[in-house]
Amino acid sequence: MSLPFGLFGVSLVFAILLCVHVVRTNQQMYWLWIILAFQPLGGLVYLIAIVLPETFGGTTARRLGQAARATLDPTREYRAARQLVDDAPTVANQMRLAQAAAGLGRWAEAEQLYAEATRGIHAEDPTLLLGRATALVELNRPAEALPLLDQLDALPDHSPSPQESLTLARAYEGLGRNTEAEAAFKWASERLPGLEGLARYAAFLARTGRKPEAREMLAEIDKRAARTKGAFRAEAKTWRDLAAQAVG
Repeated sequence: MSLPFGLFGVSLVFAILLCVHVVRTNQQMYWLWIILAFQPLGGLVYLIAIVLPETFGGTTARRLGQAARATLDPTREYRAARQLVDDAPTVANQMRLAQAAAGLGRWAEAEQLYAEATRGIHAEDPTLLLGRATALVELNRPAEALPLLDQLDALPDHSPSPQESLTLARAYEGLGRNTEAEAAFKWASERLPGLEGLARYAAFLARTGRKPEAREMLAEIDKRAARTKGAFRAEAKTWRDLAAQAVG
């Protein structure tokens, strides 16, 4: 359906201004095609993905921008990180590539990168230990993940994070230590932002024969997912579907 002439003129001016921004700020040239071919939606996506994060720099704006960019070009961060590692295989660059690989579900590659980086003076780096443990859990190797999490917990002045607790819960479940798994799932679900903690806890309850409790939790997940807006809806749906599949 075509836009009324007046609105088309506004949309065209809006698109031209954004195209000028693309060129002047040296953005990827595919944005020009997106903006012009999908007026006005393409321009709005560019506004959310690029302009707002640059202009306001807030956490929400950055997350919206990252989500939009990831949707349009899911391997962009991985390619950039791979180039950095090829140029300079530092621990920081290996960590960035491992995180990008994990974001694409390339857990075997992520685990190998974390293992290579977690050596020498970096053998007790908390981010590397947790990253590798998470990759091992995703690869269904909880017996290898648990010693890394124990090592992490034993570090001086260490304070457990919700994400660490969630990974620990999944490792415990994989080893059949369900009492310890439930305590860790509960702790993580009460503190972890978003729906992942709740969804994984609900799935755990369903798998361990407590479906009525899992259904109650799924209902809460549905309420929260319904309030999710914009670029975060897809992520919310992913976790809601994970819980729903286990609940049945």
